[in-house]
Amino acid sequence: MWKGDSKTILHLDLDSFFVSVERLHNSALEAKPVLVGGTSSRGVVASCSYEARRFGVHSGMPMRTAMQLCPEAIVIKGDSSRYSKYSTIITEIIKEEVPLFEKPSIDEFYADLSGMDRFFGCYKLASEMREKIIRETGLPISFGLSTNKTVAKVATGEAKPNNRLEVPKGTEKPFLAPLPVKKIPMVGQKTSLLLNRMGIKHIYTLQAMPIEVMEKAMGKSGSSIWLKANGIDTSPVVAYQERKSISLERTFQKDTTDVQKLDTLIVAMAESLAFQLRQGDKLTACVTVKIRYSDFNTYTLQKRIPYTSNDDKLLAISKELFEKLYERRLLVRLIGLRFSHLVGGGHQINLFEDSAEKIRLYQAMDRMRKRFGSNAVKRAKTLESNGLGRANPFNGMAPAIMAHRRQ
Repeated sequence: MWKGDSKTILHLDLDSFFVSVERLHNSALEAKPVLVGGTSSRGVVASCSYEARRFGVHSGMPMRTAMQLCPEAIVIKGDSSRYSKYSTIITEIIKEEVPLFEKPSIDEFYADLSGMDRFFGCYKLASEMREKIIRETGLPISFGLSTNKTVAKVATGEAKPNNRLEVPKGTEKPFLAPLPVKKIPMVGQKTSLLLNRMGIKHIYTLQAMPIEVMEKAMGKSGSSIWLKANGIDTSPVVAYQERKSISLERTFQKDTTDVQKLDTLIVAMAESLAFQLRQGDKLTACVTVKIRYSDFNTYTLQKRIPYTSNDDKLLAISKELFEKLYERRLLVRLIGLRFSHLVGGGHQINLFEDSAEKIRLYQAMDRMRKRFGSNAVKRAKTLESNGLGRANPFNGMAPAIMAHRRQ
């Protein structure tokens, strides 16, 4: 029942992306343990070099712990503008080379190469594209090639650093079998520990179990893990849409020139949309403010920015654009805010914040909103701005929030 048309799926992943970009700009970092993230003792590791990983350091670890494990490490504060620039260059290269690709985060890509064997040979095409990326950016990149997204992603992990690996059709199960269960995409640390307690340490143990056992033990996620362990994944490559966006608009019952009211509303909108980004683990690279005056003339102003989902940064940029756009002598009928050029990978970029406490504060605020409702936590300034939709647009559209795609 798992049979279907055979596909050829490519997974590309930049090796220690943030560290590699920093090394392009400072060759003295080559072959040294490097940590990218918050630079204070209360910061968090966003990325680390392979030299640092040998000491047990990993992303998401408190910087203080990482420095205890690897005292010689060089710590660098993340520069999202640099990483955004290189991510865009690589995206353009892939766009030129393949007909269908997906960009789940700023340093990771899937491409559907099905049917291209008759023209080029998929492995040759993938290899030439990888060489072009390395040649034009100077960044190391690995890829895995197989019949589905899961096996291709695992293959990339096994190919790293800076290498390539193909898992041909029919060899998916034996390829996965000897690997530890934590190698399965969607199996995090907690799930891995749970499986280990069940006596499941390697994928071959999962492959030998009936799917019903995993379903009974872990519900739907158990059956999903079983399928992936057996090299079965029917999820498609979702075409990357650069201009996908989320937005909010408010039309006033009575046209206004109340600057404080307008300023408060922009802050509330930015706060709401930033929350939506974090809910969907998304980042924005473009902020647009829209104003419609009482004469129905409509004006917009936008700004490209480094990828972020940080409240403070998005509030400041939104207010800056509003102040540049607003003609204070004219009555305002409508005001709107849009975040566009969205990609995944929000968690990793947000680790550039110096303060681990600030990261935890955002996480706590978001948890309270999810549990007690969208208005459970608000800035004092926005207490009067009711009615802004905060349902997650990445899990179905809310009336006040729309996802736009380039036509």
